[in-house]
Amino acid sequence: MQESLSVALIQPDLHWLKPTANRDHLAALLLDIPSQTDVVVLPEMFTSGFTEKPELISGDQKTMTWMKAQASLHQVALAGSIACEIEQGSDSYFVNRLLFVTPAGEVFHYDKCHLFQMGDEHKRYRSGDNRQIVEYKGWKLLLTICYDLRFPVFCRNKSDYDAMICVANWPAVRRHPWRTLLQARAIENQAYVLGVNRVGEDGKGLLYNGDSMAVDFQGDILVDGKEGCESVLVATFSMSLLRRARQQFPVWQDADNFHFS
Repeated sequence: MQESLSVALIQPDLHWLKPTANRDHLAALLLDIPSQTDVVVLPEMFTSGFTEKPELISGDQKTMTWMKAQASLHQVALAGSIACEIEQGSDSYFVNRLLFVTPAGEVFHYDKCHLFQMGDEHKRYRSGDNRQIVEYKGWKLLLTICYDLRFPVFCRNKSDYDAMICVANWPAVRRHPWRTLLQARAIENQAYVLGVNRVGEDGKGLLYNGDSMAVDFQGDILVDGKEGCESVLVATFSMSLLRRARQQFPVWQDADNFHFS
């Protein structure tokens, strides 16, 4: 197990529904990550911005190839979500899929379970039905997407993860809940939390502040993205500090036995 995990959060502006332009832009931002970085996290739907019209986006396989190439080039695990088309016989459907790609080209994925009905996400995407915890360099990482953050039972740490990754397109109008919920999930689960959001304006006129951050197991903010500006943020997680905190204040032993199904 690796004692420290170095994580980079990429907070970009995104080109509306332009996968090639976004991949090129993010490739340039990735050049700014330190050489010893272990994990890099991109926002939700990083090739397009959040859209209810996934059929207008082409190239999820191109994005997969791009992610593998970037992960190999920088020797990092690369994570972020895209609109992904799934073929099922003669039919097909879309999911909002968070991909976690290792430097060796191994791919893990999580399909968003809580679809944002107020934004009609449920009309164009199919929800996932399972949590996904990825183990990387000895660290167990819970994968979540945007709206999932609002559901504490789904995010509950049953002593099965060390850090939670949440990728998002979270509008500026709901900035305070975003920041507060990231800290709340970290505190209640005694886990590190990474929240990665975008900046700028999308094709529907929604504004995004960013506010990407890494939070430790006590709710303290380790790094915080500059409001409204593109940023590359780097934080270091410590396994020994995490274990010590859990041993000294073992809240988990009194937790309610909720189950997500």
